[in-house]
Amino acid sequence: MDLHMTELERDIIREILNIGLARAADSFAVIAQERVLLEVPNLDLVPGSNILGRVHEYEGTHVIIQSDIKGDFNGTTLMFFSGQHVQRLSKVCLRMNVSDSIKIDAMQESLLLEISNIITGALVTQLANILKSNIYGAPPVAPRGNIADSLNNLMTNRPMVQPLIFSVITQFSDKDNSVELPLMIFFDRATFAKMLEIIRTYNFMGGQAPA
Repeated sequence: MDLHMTELERDIIREILNIGLARAADSFAVIAQERVLLEVPNLDLVPGSNILGRVHEYEGTHVIIQSDIKGDFNGTTLMFFSGQHVQRLSKVCLRMNVSDSIKIDAMQESLLLEISNIITGALVTQLANILKSNIYGAPPVAPRGNIADSLNNLMTNRPMVQPLIFSVITQFSDKDNSVELPLMIFFDRATFAKMLEIIRTYNFMGGQAPA
């Protein structure tokens, strides 16, 4: 049976993300030492058969950073850094003048891992607090080889999967540069159902909803 969320439920999840992203922006601003702006996220439901194709589109043109979500929820976050993103972030955060290649050195990789750790960590913490769930983000990694292959356990080896995709466009800005980073967060079908169940039985303005 297909899962479905109402516009109100979509707005609730989007607001949870907004709060988490705002906290992430404050943390990242300390690293960037500049003003950081974040755009309102979009929310899309994407069938498991489509997500691997989307990820394939980014391979070869982006550095991909992955962090798994564990605990009560099962999921993964992916951040996609294009060559232009790497160049601009290197200038903003590392004061490095580099080309727009996605071939990065150890210092640049550490920067991208730290950015992903801050942003995804803030989102996961916010989800855990509001949804009263025990979840945490695993340390981010920069996968080698085919990233889609590493997602098969979540996407294709579980027959009851309907990923919940948060398409978040995150913009980091300083005086002269701006960087937009696509961020995907997706959960397996069981986690999606669990999240909706919590939202549907909880009054976010005043505690547990009446039975």
